[in-house]
Amino acid sequence: MGFLRKALISVAVLGAWVGVGSALFVLVTPGEERVQAMLKEMPGQDLRSREEAARTKQLVMAALQEAAVTQENVTWRKNWLSGGGGGKSA
Repeated sequence: MGFLRKALISVAVLGAWVGVGSALFVLVTPGEERVQAMLKEMPGQDLRSREEAARTKQLVMAALQEAAVTQENVTWRKNWLSGGGGGKSA
């Protein structure tokens, strides 16, 4: 009988903690309106940020492709928008 009592008490305590955790989770999580507002405020969601990210990705890919086909050390380049003009002059 002692084992059954301990098991029931353990299940009751565990259930109470699950209930407390669930109640706290419900209290802390934002509502649907707040979630939508937070998503709109996230960086990268507006058109200008996405265009900047796409342009940056294009510049990086162009630099990597150029570095793959040339012997120049492109990391010394001062002006990344131009095609040449490395840092070390011969």
